[in-house]
Amino acid sequence: MYIDIKSYLKDNHLTIYVISKKSGYGYTTLHKSFNKKQSSATSLNIRDIDAIAKAQNLEMWRVLRELEMHYLK
Repeated sequence: MYIDIKSYLKDNHLTIYVISKKSGYGYTTLHKSFNKKQSSATSLNIRDIDAIAKAQNLEMWRVLRELEMHYLK
């Protein structure tokens, strides 16, 4: 199973650039993380979820819940 982060970003009109600027995390770091091939051992990490949450002014648990409910493949 993996999280379809690309679809989540598209559906929420987010880009890695916007997430980087709003969250304070580096663009290159986020780009590498969002574009890596996921496996059961390498999924999104807390930093990624925190960055997405900050970019949307949401709590991390809300982002995680949305990802689990609608973007888990």
